[in-house]
Amino acid sequence: MSRITLCREIEVPDALQTARFQKAPELGPRLLFFSGGTALRGLSRRLVDFTHNSAHILTPFDSGGSSAKIRKAFQMPAIGDVRARLMDLADTTLRGNHEVVALFAHRFPADGRRLEDQLLRMAQGRHPLVSCIPDPMRKIIRNHLATFLEQMPADFDLRGASIGNLVLTAGYLTNRRLFDPVIYIFSRLIQARGEVRPVVNKHLHLGARLADGRLVLGQHLLTGKECPPLDSPIQELFLSSSLDAEQRVEAPIRTKMRELIASADLVCYAPGSFYSSLVATILPQGVGKAVARARGPKVYVPSTGTDPEALGLDLGGQVEVLLRHLRRDDPRRLKHADVLQFVLLDSKNGEYRGRLDAAALARRGVRVLDLPLVTAGSAPRLDPTLLAQALLSLA
Repeated sequence: MSRITLCREIEVPDALQTARFQKAPELGPRLLFFSGGTALRGLSRRLVDFTHNSAHILTPFDSGGSSAKIRKAFQMPAIGDVRARLMDLADTTLRGNHEVVALFAHRFPADGRRLEDQLLRMAQGRHPLVSCIPDPMRKIIRNHLATFLEQMPADFDLRGASIGNLVLTAGYLTNRRLFDPVIYIFSRLIQARGEVRPVVNKHLHLGARLADGRLVLGQHLLTGKECPPLDSPIQELFLSSSLDAEQRVEAPIRTKMRELIASADLVCYAPGSFYSSLVATILPQGVGKAVARARGPKVYVPSTGTDPEALGLDLGGQVEVLLRHLRRDDPRRLKHADVLQFVLLDSKNGEYRGRLDAAALARRGVRVLDLPLVTAGSAPRLDPTLLAQALLSLA
């Protein structure tokens, strides 16, 4: 990719500016991220050194792996990305939190046997991963695992199951099938240095219509991880109430979510799988209007490298798809700059597909910031520290 026209009006903070944030991260800015899964883990863990007020809006539409088993058994949204991000934000310097993170990250082996006995030992507090956790957290986790055992269907397959997902599922079921209470409880217990929310609390799935006319239902069929990569570009992404047939639905975000988005000091459309991670989080109705209400900058940080979901899309095409979805709440009134103001990239060291017409974007109020974001040690991925510093400079 050739060097993109620069916009250097805003510089990356120097060491003294960065130190200012690190001295009082509890007073740091509210950076809000639309992101899905693992691509933002490094940044999330680095960001807590600068601010404890970040907000993470995640997709609950995962339909693969162990999440698929839980969703099918209990007819619920996916909890895995929420669990992972909570653990990334946990204060592991506090007594017991390191052990909680280890438990929540533990998965039963894919070829394991007598897994229900292991889960029972955990619920009884006799498993080493649980017995090392101090009270009251140990009692809370044991109660949740016991609840899961009580609610678990007789034919439920525990192979590959994430213990953290089982704990949070039990909390969801015992709190009137609401995510907010269980997320709040565990956020407080682990002293999460940021806020985590699924964009909607609904049992829905991703659907896609491909350029060749085929219909694909299910997030797991889009990513190229559990199934072969798509061989035709995604033409349209939508929400479906079923995995078996195309049953399109609109899912408006709640007032709480609108207020959370609108309160952001900076909105970041973060790196990750383009459709199933990023676009999926802005699909629900009302996201675009809420973003437009936020006074801070709105920034797109494209992923580097190859994304199987972005087949047929160059960097400019990704920006256009993002803008189209963000403005669909009210395309006549919402201007491009209301929902996107900066595209942040590193054209020298990053790997991007195609070119980006910075001049054309500037005419619509969207500026390209070409900054060092990739290091020799992080390549081809973005360096978490450099990305955090760049975002903080904008906020």
